[in-house]
Amino acid sequence: MTESAPVRAVLRGLLLLATLLGLAVTPAHAAPAASPFKVLALYSGTWDAAHIDFVKEANDWFPKQAAANGFTYTASNNWDLLSNGGVNGYQVVLFLDDLPQTAAQRTGFEQYMRGGGAWMGFHVAAFTTEAGSWPWYHNQFLGSGNFSTNTWGPTSATLKVEDRTHPSTRNLPATFTSSVSEWYSWSNDLRQNPNIKILASVDPSSFPLGTDPNQSWYSGYYPILWTNTQYRMLYANFGHNAMNYQTNTRLSSTFASETQNRFLLDGLKWLGGADTTSPPDDGISETAWYSLTSQANGTCVDTRPAATANGTAVQQYTCNGTQAQQFQFRAKDGGYSRITARGNPQQVVDVTDRSTADNAPLQLWSWSNGMNQQWQPVKETSGRYHFIARHSGKCLSTATAATNSVQLTQRTCDNSSTQSFTLTSRP
Repeated sequence: MTESAPVRAVLRGLLLLATLLGLAVTPAHAAPAASPFKVLALYSGTWDAAHIDFVKEANDWFPKQAAANGFTYTASNNWDLLSNGGVNGYQVVLFLDDLPQTAAQRTGFEQYMRGGGAWMGFHVAAFTTEAGSWPWYHNQFLGSGNFSTNTWGPTSATLKVEDRTHPSTRNLPATFTSSVSEWYSWSNDLRQNPNIKILASVDPSSFPLGTDPNQSWYSGYYPILWTNTQYRMLYANFGHNAMNYQTNTRLSSTFASETQNRFLLDGLKWLGGADTTSPPDDGISETAWYSLTSQANGTCVDTRPAATANGTAVQQYTCNGTQAQQFQFRAKDGGYSRITARGNPQQVVDVTDRSTADNAPLQLWSWSNGMNQQWQPVKETSGRYHFIARHSGKCLSTATAATNSVQLTQRTCDNSSTQSFTLTSRP
């Protein structure tokens, strides 16, 4: 229905008055100051029984969550809502099993996102073998490029959470078991894209991933959840149920993992503007040098014997105030930092051989942007800190006894005193 000329005149007058009074005019699809927010889920429901079944499941699960979590959910197979302005009444758009196909739909979606809209896409929403046909979406927005390989048959995977400070992942453990899905890999290495923040990837313990030997992953790096920091968006690689294709019977559920569901709900709340909490400031200066004193035994983190070469053991030693016991925290993305040695700031605290195992020893090694060289400082209520390795989710640990020269390790975080340190600023 269109407005009459008098109505349009009144609206123009109100807009002019708001402008003259200096009032902010909020775009129709901007996130509201408070919940409830409105979610529009677009789907096609025409290709592959497993994708169709995921749509059916999603359109049952999301409305129930909406009622319990303070948002509204509308599902539609009318993709022209992207091109005719219908999308502008929603704070979040989901792509369940497809992506825009026409030029008008694609233009409308890009305008929506550039104008402050929010998006979550699943599985097929990133699938293409012709990324050049829509380079903004596949190469810039998603960053993934073309489809490369897939696993078969559908299986669950152990996922490693790489960023536990993002609102969508801060309530997740270091690793968790996903629901069953087919998994995609991509032609682009998302780690090389400065705008992409990978939130979770396949943990190596999952290999081999797949049940068909010819369509399984045996090694490699595979992002599963990520965001583009230039937009309010999330992509999830899952969304393909296991099926009996002869009877079109569902054999698994995408919503079977409570931990994975936590990502979905926390992610939606962040996208919808209902959760604007930022990670707390850890209070550590990037320009100061610190000594780290173990709560368990009173010794200091130290480099043996004041050396800085690759492979130098990071150990505990009686506190003595020397440069061998002084470190600086230089921030990376996602709340992580590299811990540099004062004797040579190019050398950082490193988990040997990129190991994810308990009791893997710590050493100094040349900075190479490795995930095993990045640590998340977490401030405790006591004012002390513990430090979580980005690649493993495990904590920097000392021994219990105050024995000199014991090499430090990473171990599963357990809130013990061996993983708690007092930071003291040094001149």
